[in-house]
Amino acid sequence: MTDPGTIAHDGAPLFLVDELPEGGAVLVTGHEARHAVDVLRMGAGERVRVADGEGTLVEGVVAAAGPEGLRVEVLARHEVPPPSPELVLVQALPKGDRGPLAVELATELGVDRVVPWTASRCVTKWREDRVDKGLAKWRSAARAASKQARRPRLPEVSEPMSTRAVCGLLADVDLALVLHEQARRPFSAVPVTGAGSIAVVVGPEGGITDGEAVAFRAAGAEVVRLGEEVLRTSTAGAAALAAISARTRWA
Repeated sequence: MTDPGTIAHDGAPLFLVDELPEGGAVLVTGHEARHAVDVLRMGAGERVRVADGEGTLVEGVVAAAGPEGLRVEVLARHEVPPPSPELVLVQALPKGDRGPLAVELATELGVDRVVPWTASRCVTKWREDRVDKGLAKWRSAARAASKQARRPRLPEVSEPMSTRAVCGLLADVDLALVLHEQARRPFSAVPVTGAGSIAVVVGPEGGITDGEAVAFRAAGAEVVRLGEEVLRTSTAGAAALAAISARTRWA
């Protein structure tokens, strides 16, 4: 396999497939191929990337584009390791389209796992008959944003969690941060390392309850204030992830 450090950062579009076969050519079919041929108007000789969403990535050039799909001649193959630290976003269910927006922004900023949280003050409720539909929207947003960001690894969007389940998650990570606009300790005062796992908890529009904050502290989390401004639930997670990455992955 080619060293992952040699991946060209040339802005070539990324296409996602379920599986990347060995060999010198890859055929991209289905929606991905239709997007490449009908929307992007890609033709022979253009550079592209194809990934399986789990870290395997090939760089290549288009050999042919037509009704059968996009045939790519493989120039290099990479196994991209998981980034460090692992970033987990626990996102309370927002109303309307703000949930997929939160997932989209977090994906572009490098989140590795998104956990929908059924906080007590959530206006949106994913009843049993709505869970699959809600998860499908969030996962679709993560997939689209991964392609936009040229990410060879798709973030995991897990099943919804209760507050008790979130407490168990926070107890298992190396650093857990709960964003709260009334917290005394600023986010910038928390030491962050470039290893292990970091979880960020974002509350709903109505805010985190005192009981939830107490439970999270008991699980080992730190309740912090992200900044002077109060951000929407759909953007707060992305802002926190960007701040963490600036101190770790991007340093």
